[in-house]
Amino acid sequence: MLRKLIGIAAIVLVGFHLAVAVDGQQCERGLCRVEDVKIDGYLGDKMNACFNSNVKATDGSYLAEIFKHRDGTRDWRTEFWGKWMHSCVPVFRYTKDEGLKKNIDESLKLLMSTQREDGYIGNYKDDCHLQSWDIWGRKYTMLGLMHYYDLTGDKDTLKSACRIADHLMTEVGPGATGKIQTIGMHHGMASCSVLEPIVWLYNRTKDKKYLDFAQFIADAMEKCDDSPKLVSKALNGVPVAERFPHPDPWWSWKNGIKAYEMMSCYQGLLELYKVTGNAEYLQASEATVKSIIDDEINIAGSGAAFECWYHGKRFETAPAYHMMETCVTTTWMRLCETLLQLTGKAIYADELEKTLYNGYMATLAKDCSTFSKYCPLGGTRGRGEDQCGMKINCCVANGPRGFVALLESILMAEKNAVMVNIYHASKASVMMPGGQSRVSIEQSGDFPKGNKIKLTVLPEKESEFVLKLRIPAWSLKTIVAVNGQEVSGAAAGSYLDVKRTWKSGDVVDIIFDFTGRVESKNEHFAFLRGPLVLSRDVRFADGYVDQPAEMPAPGKPVEITPVESDNKDIWLAFTVKMKTGTDPESEEMKPHPVHFCDYGSAGNTWKSDSYYRTWMRNPMNMMKRPYVSYDVPEK
Repeated sequence: MLRKLIGIAAIVLVGFHLAVAVDGQQCERGLCRVEDVKIDGYLGDKMNACFNSNVKATDGSYLAEIFKHRDGTRDWRTEFWGKWMHSCVPVFRYTKDEGLKKNIDESLKLLMSTQREDGYIGNYKDDCHLQSWDIWGRKYTMLGLMHYYDLTGDKDTLKSACRIADHLMTEVGPGATGKIQTIGMHHGMASCSVLEPIVWLYNRTKDKKYLDFAQFIADAMEKCDDSPKLVSKALNGVPVAERFPHPDPWWSWKNGIKAYEMMSCYQGLLELYKVTGNAEYLQASEATVKSIIDDEINIAGSGAAFECWYHGKRFETAPAYHMMETCVTTTWMRLCETLLQLTGKAIYADELEKTLYNGYMATLAKDCSTFSKYCPLGGTRGRGEDQCGMKINCCVANGPRGFVALLESILMAEKNAVMVNIYHASKASVMMPGGQSRVSIEQSGDFPKGNKIKLTVLPEKESEFVLKLRIPAWSLKTIVAVNGQEVSGAAAGSYLDVKRTWKSGDVVDIIFDFTGRVESKNEHFAFLRGPLVLSRDVRFADGYVDQPAEMPAPGKPVEITPVESDNKDIWLAFTVKMKTGTDPESEEMKPHPVHFCDYGSAGNTWKSDSYYRTWMRNPMNMMKRPYVSYDVPEK
């Protein structure tokens, strides 16, 4: 793990590896290349279906066509092409699908043909430059261009991204009249999030003017009362929902609690941290993510309502308009992935897993061809409206990025160690720092349907290193054995370090604690099994899913029994013996089996025929305890 930086850290980017000098020691942690991963099992099936029917089926030229028409005044249609590239380039690396490559090439050629002599690529009218989502769109265009450059090495593509940045600097850079932190949307966060691709440009060109511009943007975010102040407010412990007053109007520059844009800025600050070693950027990002985990992320691993932070963890049992935007879900996964790479802390892998198996899987249409825009914890969900006069919306464009986070983070490599972060049937390999040898890990088993996973370790050559096995925070009693010999020291919410000389074919068996759990809040309760949150669904036809039910004793194990479902659209089904209703003398108040499914499957028809509920209401019993409403403000 990263310790406190002493002085300025030296940073070197080598492929997908990140090298940071910490306390005089070199700490290097590399992501998986997506071409070195194969996901099998349920997640693999869903991912492949998404890649085939969503990513590959998207017409990239249709998304690029809009750049030919500079008639925009306030919308965000210029983000769609760059978001698609954020997914389709990794998908091409994964699938090697030549049809997809042709689609990418044609869209790239069309997009670059729209670049003006001054470098601008966008669709805003000249007199509307810098307004609303203009810089936000340029951010995604630059990111898309650099994804293509990383894939092909095409220097013209990198030059095109540089020209966009050079033109932007004349408008809002050092010496320009425009102030990037006071324009655009959401207290400048939409505009300031361009910090990320500017740092990317520096990493790829080593041209100091881009590093200077990146530092200028980071400094600008702290300069005036109305600027985002993402570093100072985080270090002063201001919760994310309280960074600015409740906004009026909501969809405006005045809204400084917008979740997606805020996290995007921290992604940029972390990229700048990698280059400069300024510890405040990492500290502020971790403090903010702690606030998000403590105050906002709900039982399914996502958060926000009306796309903003709202102390949502406290209020998650109550219905709210537009809960869990998919853009928030995938951006949260990406932010956790980055912090996991930087720090090696198990909490970020735990959060990734929680979101992946619950909130993210719930965003998918059952055929994986598209994504929901919002995902409440009960009711129904759906794709949402098309946006900006196009046949797409922000969440459909962003959705596949969650699978990319899975591919990149399932394994990581650091100095003399391989980290296993996500458990699922798969085969993945990582290059050890220094590029001297590669280690593959093959995972087999039906996890998380079952509680066992088998890891076969396949180093290129026999060698000594540490295998760091994530022990999930929810698995209180985990059994680990290497070649049949039990290994001690497995502690929930940490990594178990197994150091030995590994030979090809060595086997690690892990048995997780799948004891059923109940979580209670606000006179409601929900069930969990392993990494999965469970929901009632009307397709089981075993009672009114909104009916109250008696809550099991908090903190005690709950017997959750796996059962087979006749419905092919439901992945995993279970029963729990419960007392339902409000009449203590009725038959339904005797313990009887009630069906549940994994939250990701619940509601996946996107119609009322799969109406679902995750948090169940515990009926008031005035004979046992007084009732305290969660609507009463906390002192």
